[in-house]
Amino acid sequence: MTRSVFLIAAEASGDALGADLIDALRARDPALGIAGVGGRAMARAGVASAIDIKGLAILGFFDGLKAYGRVVRLAEDAASAAIMAAPDAVVLIDSWGFTLRVAQRIRARAPHIKLIKYIGPQVWATRPGRARTLAQLVDHLICIHDFEPPYYAPFGLDCTVCGHPAIGRHVQGDGAAFRARRDMRADRPFLLVLPGSRRSEIRRIAPTFWKAAARLSVEIPELAIGLVSPEELSAMARRRAPIDVIAIPESEKNDAFAAATAALAASGTVTTEVALQGAPVVVGYKLGWLTWAAARMFLFKGKYVTLMNVAAGREVAPEFIQTRFSVRNLVQVLSPLLHDPRARADQVAAQDAALNAMGRDKPPAAGIAADAVLKAMAG
Repeated sequence: MTRSVFLIAAEASGDALGADLIDALRARDPALGIAGVGGRAMARAGVASAIDIKGLAILGFFDGLKAYGRVVRLAEDAASAAIMAAPDAVVLIDSWGFTLRVAQRIRARAPHIKLIKYIGPQVWATRPGRARTLAQLVDHLICIHDFEPPYYAPFGLDCTVCGHPAIGRHVQGDGAAFRARRDMRADRPFLLVLPGSRRSEIRRIAPTFWKAAARLSVEIPELAIGLVSPEELSAMARRRAPIDVIAIPESEKNDAFAAATAALAASGTVTTEVALQGAPVVVGYKLGWLTWAAARMFLFKGKYVTLMNVAAGREVAPEFIQTRFSVRNLVQVLSPLLHDPRARADQVAAQDAALNAMGRDKPPAAGIAADAVLKAMAG
């Protein structure tokens, strides 16, 4: 009898993880039946989404409240689609709030289906009680860091550490070729601006990023500024700041990262992706003020939000979060990275050490995750 698995991913980052996992699972078991809920990346990997998940990229407590009804409805739809597919296991990818609701519904209606969580909540940084909640719902957790399993051990949840997925899918870009395609000489300073993909991120983060880039372009007249984003975001950049922006398609992302003198990025997976290409990254982030106040008072306990900094135990990539998120602070740190090769080399060396601590030399995360899924299904 053919085994099958159902994958559920709610937003772009999880969709990419799902696509990688699909490829790794098929490489190990070509006969494995795979279905799921996801986006374009999973569809390109051959798994069309059973439901439309558009609009689930929600950030912040109050944004979540406004979308609560939709989240609950889609969680019900996703659980129903999974149960109807009758898989041996369901893999719930990232997106804690959404996948938690899906897991609760599947566990209540089809307790015989194995539930596997791929990427757990950041219990080391905020709300460690979620470790108990997750252990009560799923059969196995695939997590990123070696320091995560001890949070779940008291509750008996089996864990597999896969390493950071961005490290596993890393393909070294060709920075020289990127510059040659745009007639950009090798020593011209090139700043990448990466303000995120969620609408709430773009609304809160992008204006400050544009202003910082504009100020740097006055200080450094020859500065080139690039943006890997949909055209609508590129147009927004041009409206918000009096600067010329090089719009970079997703297909050239790795080359652009490798060509960058420095990058200004929203907190997230992209910070690791940029660092892997050998560019220094400066991190900025901002939540809604009420969400931030609630997070600082009751939820967030970690010192850093950037995973390289968490792994290093110090700030190897400068991060400016909420009250420190200002044009002045960003410009002050970016300016030497764009001017001084020594400052740039020092930060890249520190980032490289952090990436090594994150498992850069380990096998790809998707392969480890696939092995864990198949083992959990057989157990």
